[in-house]
Amino acid sequence: MSRIFYIMGKSASGKDSIYREIMRNFSFEKIVMYTTRPMRAGEQDGVQYHFTDMNRYENLEKAGKVIEARHYQTMHGPWVYYTVDDGSVVSGDGRQYLMIGTLESYEKMKACYGSEIMVPIYIEVPDELRLTRAIAREKQEKHPDYSEVCRRYLADENDFSEEKIRHAGITVRFCNMDFSVCLKQITDYIRWKMTPASLDGEQQMQIRKEEQYESGIMG
Repeated sequence: MSRIFYIMGKSASGKDSIYREIMRNFSFEKIVMYTTRPMRAGEQDGVQYHFTDMNRYENLEKAGKVIEARHYQTMHGPWVYYTVDDGSVVSGDGRQYLMIGTLESYEKMKACYGSEIMVPIYIEVPDELRLTRAIAREKQEKHPDYSEVCRRYLADENDFSEEKIRHAGITVRFCNMDFSVCLKQITDYIRWKMTPASLDGEQQMQIRKEEQYESGIMG
């Protein structure tokens, strides 16, 4: 069965670094989101995002190719982050996919492709550490914009509220206080999720095992 493993978390939670390591460790098909924001230092088109202008976004939307889109009013004008039905996902082909995005885009992907193939991987860190990381990352930019760091930080508090996390059905969380520990937990979780269960009895055992696994991770 095809699955889309969906990595998400607030800004500066380390999800991009986790995503890169997971891509190195597994033979995943990659799903890349789109955005109209400018590239940051170290980013490449088609790797972190497909970077487009507003004209291309509007044309894709008119063509009915946009699965979901989020609009943000930033200090530099409006930015759009969006997911496109560009043929990169073929549901039911048995391939395993990896994607990184937001909680809202995860919900839209689940509505589009079905909850049975979506596997959420939610990464979190304490807010104080997350803000420290965000500021350190912004210092690497040619023209640091700390007001944009603050905007993203405050926006995340709403976009990833506890109510929205519960509504999305997310029960497993991975704390990224220690990168190597977090990466190992996520790697083990993915490998476990990719193990097929063929018989009804095995499937019931898998469900009980999942409940125990989730309790252990959250504990």
